[in-house]
Amino acid sequence: MRVVTFGELMLRLTPPGYRKLVQAESFEAAYGGAEANVAVSLCCLGTQAEFVSKLPANDLGQAALNSLRRWGVQTGNIVRGGERLGVYYLERGASQRPSNVVYDRAHSAIAQASAGEFDWPAVFAGADWFHLTGITPALSPELADICLSACRTAKEKGLTVSFDPNYRAKLWSLSDAAAYMRRILPYVDVLITNENQAADLMDIRIPQTEINGDDVTDRGYLFLAHELQKNHGLRYVAIAERRTFSAEDNSFCAKLYDGEALCTSVKYRMDIVDRIGGGDAFAAGLIYALREGFSTQEAVSFAAAASCLKHSVEGDSSPLSAREVLSLANGSANGRVQR
Repeated sequence: MRVVTFGELMLRLTPPGYRKLVQAESFEAAYGGAEANVAVSLCCLGTQAEFVSKLPANDLGQAALNSLRRWGVQTGNIVRGGERLGVYYLERGASQRPSNVVYDRAHSAIAQASAGEFDWPAVFAGADWFHLTGITPALSPELADICLSACRTAKEKGLTVSFDPNYRAKLWSLSDAAAYMRRILPYVDVLITNENQAADLMDIRIPQTEINGDDVTDRGYLFLAHELQKNHGLRYVAIAERRTFSAEDNSFCAKLYDGEALCTSVKYRMDIVDRIGGGDAFAAGLIYALREGFSTQEAVSFAAAASCLKHSVEGDSSPLSAREVLSLANGSANGRVQR
C-alpha cells in the first residue's frame, strides 16, 4: 500500500548565500512544493509514495519529474501538458530580516488543470492514505473542486485523508480560505494545523486565560484539539508550535490529540539552515509513524524530530532516513560526528 499526495511541483530559484533578490546575479535551482516534499520525505523514510500533478511537456517539466524519480517517488499519474512550470524565488532571511518568497506561478500547468484529467479511482488503487494541503485549492476554483472530488473518492475507497491548511496569504484571502475549510474538513481524518490557523480559518480560539504572551498552556491546546475534533469528526489533530526568535533561531514542538490524550513532543531549539519544508517534513513524519502503528506519543515525537532535522538540510524536501529521525526522537541530540 502507498501514500498519494496531490499538488504543484515548482522550480525554486534562490540567490547564493544571503543575498536579497534585488542583489541577485545568479540563482541556485531546485524543485519543490508542499505535497511533493511530503512524497519525497516519505520515500526517504521507507514508505511507498506517489505524487500526482500536472507538468508541462517540455524540458523543465521533465527536469521537475526527474527530481522526484531520483528519490523513488511514483509519478505514473502525473499529467503532462499546460503552458509552464510554476516558479518561486526564495530570499533567505538572516538575523531579524525574515525570509521572503516571490511567486511566479500564474498560468502554471497545474493551475490550468481540469477535472477530467485525473482518474481518482485508478489513482487510489493500491493506496491507503491521501495527503494534500490548502495550497493546491488556492490556485484556481477548478483545482478547489478537483481537491474536493479527490477527497470524496478517497473516503469512498477507504483511504485515510490528511490535510494541512498551509495558508498562504499571497495566494488567497482569509475569508476564501475559511470558506473552503468548511467544504473540505468533513472528508479529513488527520488535521495538521496551529493555533493561528485554527482561529483564522476555523473560528476556534484558545481562551485568553490559557495564553501568556506567546505561550499557551497544555489546557489551552487540549481545548483547541478537542473543539477541532468535535466540530469536524477528526481522528487525529496535530498542532505545531513554532516560536521565531530570528530567521535562524526558532523553537519547535508539536502536540497530537487522538480523542483521549494530548501528547507533546520535545521542544527543539533550532539553528536553521533552510526553513522551507519544515512543516512538510512534520506531515511526512506523522503519516509514516501513524501508518507504522506508533503510539500517539511515539508518533508526535517522531514527526517533531523529522521536522527539526529538516531545518538542518538545504532544499525543499527532507532526505533523512527513519533511522536518523528515530535517533533524534529517542534523545540523541548532541550533533557529534558519527564515525
